[in-house]
Amino acid sequence: MSLYKEAKTLISENIRDYGMYIALFVIILTFSFMTDGLFMSSRNISNLLDSAGYIAVLAVGMTLVIVIRHIDLSVGYVAGFLGAIAAILLTQAGVSMYITIPIILILGIVVGLFNGFLVAQIGIPSFVATLAGMLIFRGALLQVTEKTGTIIIQDDKFNAIGNGYIPSLLQVNGLHLLSLIVGLVGILLYIYSEISTRRNKVKYEFEVVSKGIFILKLIFISGIIAYLTWILAGYNGFSWTVMIILLVVIVYHFLTTKTVLGRHIYAVGSNPEAAHLSGMNVKKITYMVFGSMGMLAALSGILFTSRLQSATTTAGTLFELDAIAAAYVGGVSAAGGVGKVTGAIIGAIVMASLSNGMNLLGVGISYQYIIRGGVLALAVIFDVMTRKKR
Repeated sequence: MSLYKEAKTLISENIRDYGMYIALFVIILTFSFMTDGLFMSSRNISNLLDSAGYIAVLAVGMTLVIVIRHIDLSVGYVAGFLGAIAAILLTQAGVSMYITIPIILILGIVVGLFNGFLVAQIGIPSFVATLAGMLIFRGALLQVTEKTGTIIIQDDKFNAIGNGYIPSLLQVNGLHLLSLIVGLVGILLYIYSEISTRRNKVKYEFEVVSKGIFILKLIFISGIIAYLTWILAGYNGFSWTVMIILLVVIVYHFLTTKTVLGRHIYAVGSNPEAAHLSGMNVKKITYMVFGSMGMLAALSGILFTSRLQSATTTAGTLFELDAIAAAYVGGVSAAGGVGKVTGAIIGAIVMASLSNGMNLLGVGISYQYIIRGGVLALAVIFDVMTRKKR
C-alpha cells in the first residue's frame, strides 16, 4: 500500500481523532489569509494561548466528567468564587501566594468531592446536583465581592501567573533561549513517548501504522511544536500560563493513558454496569473524577483572577459552557467512554482561535456567539455520525 493510500485510510478510519486538528489548521489558514498574517504574529499567538488558558484547564477536567457520562455545571462559578477567595487571602488577610494557592486547590478538591458525593452516594443526577452548586457559588461570589465590587490584587508574583513569562536566560538573535530549550525538550519527549508506545504495541502484537507513516507523523507534529516555539520565542517566550497548561496536559495524559485509574475511567464511561460487575469501584471513580474537576476549577480561578489582577462579581460567567464546548469540539463523545485530554486542549484552542480571529476582523459579538454555537452543533453532529458509522 502506498504512503498516500495508507494515510488516506488512516485519516478516514480515525476521523474523530484527526478532525479537530484539520479544523484548527483550516481556521488558522483562513484567519492568517484574512488578516494578512496578523493572526499568526508572535504577540497575537501569545495572547491567544494565554486567553485560552483558564478554559483549557477546565476543558481537561470536563472531558473526564463527560467520559464517565456526567456533567458539571458548577465549575464556572466555583472558579470565580475560589478566585475571589484567593484575592481576599492575598489582599485582606495578607497570606503569602505560596500558601494561598495550595489552600485554593484543596478547597477546589473539597467542592469537587462534595459534588461526587451527591452524584455517586446519594444518586442525584449530575446535571441537577451541579446546577444547584452553580447557583450556590454564584451567590457566594456575589456575597464576598458585594462590598468592594472588585478586589484589586497588588501581589506581583501572583499576577505573573496570568501575565508573566518564564525567564529568558539569554537572547539569541532576538529569540528567547529558555523557550527554545523548553520547545526542544518537548519535541524529544514527544518522540520518545511515541516510539515507546509503538514498541509496546509491536511487542503485544497490536496493529501499528507503517514506518513511513509513523515517521511522517513524528516530523509533522515536531514541526508544529518547533514552529510554535519559534513564534513565541520571538515575542516574550512561553508564558507561565502556557507552562501550567503543558503541565496539566502531561500529568492528565499520563494518568489517562498509562495508569490503571485511566483505564478504569474509560471502562466506567463505556459501560458502568459492566465495569461494576467486573469488580471496579464505580463510586470511587466518580469521586476521583469530580474531585479532579474541582481542583482544575480552582486552578482555572487562579489563572483568571491572576490574568485580570483582580476578582470581580462576574468572574466565572459562562466558563462551564465554554469548557463543555471545548470538550465536545475536542472529540469527547456525548455517549461517554470516548475523549482525550489532548483533544480538550485542541478544542479550547479552536474556540479561542475563532473568537480571536473574529475580533481581529471586527466581527460583531452577536455574530460571534452564533458562529461559535454553530461550530459546537457541528462537533456534536460529527460525533453522532461517526458513532453511527462504527
